[in-house]
Amino acid sequence: MRAAQRNCPFPLRTYSLITGLIAAPFTPLLADGELNLRRIPAYADHLVRDGVRGAFICGTTGEGSSLTTDERTRVASAWCGARRPELKVIVHVGHNSNADSRSLAKQAQRAGADAIATLAPGFFRPSSIAELLEWCAPVAAAAPRLPFYYYHMPSMVGADFVMADFLAAAAQRIPTFAGIKFTHDNLMDFGNTLGAAGQRFSVLAGRDEILLSYLALGATGAVGSTYNYAAPIYLKMTAAYAAGDQVTARRWQSLVRGFIGVMVRGGGMGANKAIMGLVTGIDCGPVRLPLKNLSAAQQRTLRRELKAVGLFDGLARSRDRKPA
Repeated sequence: MRAAQRNCPFPLRTYSLITGLIAAPFTPLLADGELNLRRIPAYADHLVRDGVRGAFICGTTGEGSSLTTDERTRVASAWCGARRPELKVIVHVGHNSNADSRSLAKQAQRAGADAIATLAPGFFRPSSIAELLEWCAPVAAAAPRLPFYYYHMPSMVGADFVMADFLAAAAQRIPTFAGIKFTHDNLMDFGNTLGAAGQRFSVLAGRDEILLSYLALGATGAVGSTYNYAAPIYLKMTAAYAAGDQVTARRWQSLVRGFIGVMVRGGGMGANKAIMGLVTGIDCGPVRLPLKNLSAAQQRTLRRELKAVGLFDGLARSRDRKPA
């Protein structure tokens, strides 16, 4: 990486590394499926109280691909307007249209976002790192004052490249490149990417259910959907790991795998959004097609199973309260 930096064709910009937990918020919707932007200020306050450092909006959890470009613009403006000093706002601007992605990036900069990020296009896909950079570079250039992150999620978009190689190439091509949101279970590549990043680029862990494995490889920042309602559990886990208490850290991670398993079996994204309301009281409304909402009976089953695996007791303990 040092050699690459010496040969870089433009002045290198340096950004502070992102550390701690970054939530991937649900997009609040009304019962009829329209945006419910009034929920966002209380949502932002909740994240700050739970120790979350940022909000990665309009990504997978935020159903960004199911929102119109205008809706995404409005959601980004609402989050930037509700932002607290303790909470960074990272706007996902990925789109199958590069022009729309550039438009979203420009709007995010105008709204006052702290950074932007993009997935690869998922229909006509880049076939090489060079082609992926051809896609990313103009998106980053559309918001030249903002750090740019690449959102690596091959399970959804199918673009699966070695991120350690992508990072080195992106540092040569994109002046505002700041790092990668790594939502993949390829731990070898994650470790190699962290090594290539050094202290210059952020490599953010993106799988909540294996956060402890990322920590063992050196992760210091993470983005996840369950940080919306279970951040105190993850903070306890990371604190135990940092203190060298591996047994306690593994117990917290086991709890996480338990409630994520219930969520996946109970309906995936629809269940995840329902859990937000069950745990925090912040009702984010329905999901959009083709995702499925839970019936009242399914929500009752969900609550019962979450209680059985210890989510509610775990949250109480993570806040140093007596379980209900």
